Amino acid sequence: MILELLIGGVIALVCGLDRVAMLQILVSRPIVAAPVTGLLLGEPLIGLQVGVMVELLWLARLPVGAAVPPDDTQVAIAATVLSITLGHQLEALSVELMLLSLLVALLVGKVGQYFDHCARNYNSILPVQTDRALENGLFGRAQLLHLRGLLSFSAAALLTYFTIVTCGLLLIPPIWPWLQISMSYSAGLLQLALPLIGVAVILGTINVSRAITLFCASFGMAFLLMWLVQP
Repeated sequence: MILELLIGGVIALVCGLDRVAMLQILVSRPIVAAPVTGLLLGEPLIGLQVGVMVELLWLARLPVGAAVPPDDTQVAIAATVLSITLGHQLEALSVELMLLSLLVALLVGKVGQYFDHCARNYNSILPVQTDRALENGLFGRAQLLHLRGLLSFSAAALLTYFTIVTCGLLLIPPIWPWLQISMSYSAGLLQLALPLIGVAVILGTINVSRAITLFCASFGMAFLLMWLVQP
């Protein structure tokens, strides 16, 4: 379990930096980050299922400029790690456990916004200090201040990931025996509801005359993809 959590932490760090701080080559998107996490942990299909559902939920909310949306990257990675880790521990590597892990991650993932706000507030004082360092000819200090900005985003990503994973490890095992049967009945509905909500959120942010057509096409594509990756 420790190795799986550490692998997830490394992925969370790299993808967290890609999200806003550096590179930005979109490996931080849930549809990429979750399957990569699942692949490294030996269960790529679980990662793909998590990535599809999380990607649709917050696809229209990007961390651009001063906007601080929920940290969908860490939600996707942590939900994948929880699904696989607890699946091995509880001997219940199933869609039901994956959905329960995702629901817990979605609820706890709100802390990502708080940690992101803290990182941005801390970084807001760095430009003033950097200007002073450059005026005084302290170029080495200016470089260190620039790296401190990366460290704050790294800390925010790791804190979000480990908070979600810790809460999941504490909450899911005690309640799993009680929810296992009910989750088996509701798993199919949840798999339909999450893409449906995600597509509705996307359509709510755009103004088009063919919203119904886009809705049906987007939902149909998501449902087809989820059906194709069913084990």
